[in-house]
Amino acid sequence: MTPRKRRRLIFGLAGLACVATAAALVLSSLGDQLVFFLSPTEIVAKAPPPTQRIRIGGLVEQGSVSRSEDGGTVTFRVTDLTTSVPVTYRGMLPALFREGQGVVAEGTRQPDGSVKADQVLAKHDETYMPKEVVEALKASGRWKEGDPIPATAHPGTEGAPKP
Repeated sequence: MTPRKRRRLIFGLAGLACVATAAALVLSSLGDQLVFFLSPTEIVAKAPPPTQRIRIGGLVEQGSVSRSEDGGTVTFRVTDLTTSVPVTYRGMLPALFREGQGVVAEGTRQPDGSVKADQVLAKHDETYMPKEVVEALKASGRWKEGDPIPATAHPGTEGAPKP
């Protein structure tokens, strides 16, 4: 190997080491801040660890919204029409939050399988639905774009999705 080729090889390897180090630093710094969007079915199937922040999206199940006596804590179920997951949220809900509408909640999964949310986003007009919610509903095969937003039914009632 000539000295010139050896020098090129050393510069090339040094460049690759720099790129690898930069990529490792970026990935390690993003690791704690990544928030994954999951549908209720994916949350049940994958069971993300309680330390992982997640976003759950779907429809607020009909008849599932309940408030604590002091009115500060709200519990509701988010469904993708296949599976539903209970969500607990303490705070002020968006004005457009209601049963049967699209919602995205961000928080952590609890050991009992529910989600403790610290942020709840609701759709903001009659035709808009968050992109993630649309994709989750399409993936479940129960809704197509252009169809009216399906009404959700409370489990155990007529029209409720089968487990």
